[in-house]
Amino acid sequence: MTPFEPHHRSVRAKSRTRERRREASQAGSLSFARRSVSTSLDTNGWRGHGLLLAIVLAIASPAFAQSNLPPAAYANTQLRDPDQEAQAKALMETLRCIVCQGQSIADSDAEMAGDMRALVRRRIEAGEDPESIRTWLIERYGNWVSYAPPLAPVTWPLWAMPLLLLLGGLSLARGRFRRKRRG
Repeated sequence: MTPFEPHHRSVRAKSRTRERRREASQAGSLSFARRSVSTSLDTNGWRGHGLLLAIVLAIASPAFAQSNLPPAAYANTQLRDPDQEAQAKALMETLRCIVCQGQSIADSDAEMAGDMRALVRRRIEAGEDPESIRTWLIERYGNWVSYAPPLAPVTWPLWAMPLLLLLGGLSLARGRFRRKRRG
């Protein structure tokens, strides 16, 4: 196999294609011409362009996901009354962002968190109790929205798991220490 062999193959392929076209034109058939055009498109990498386009769109899609709407009125603006703002801030730090899932709505930059901050501030400004706002949000979004879920039969495993893991770890450590003393 020589380094020039691939080039010779392509020259041979082109000459075979010319011969076939000549034969097809003499026979008056257009079917070969159609096949040769589709074959040349496939061999020139048009399939790869579709894949490239799909990858570029997948990478660029988060840029199109952001809304162009302005933020809610109280999303980034504090209340005039410092006591009300302190109540709102304390409540916002105990509510989980639904989009980010790891941040409170006070810390999140997500648009949904901004809407929730505005809602909390509007309701506190109207004189509503922070606990009633929390209850309303829990009814709407579920217990998950609160960083302090209530103690209920459904959440018992959540509350018991840290204690069970601690007891399991202590029993494993105790067993290891006993084996080392004996051995």
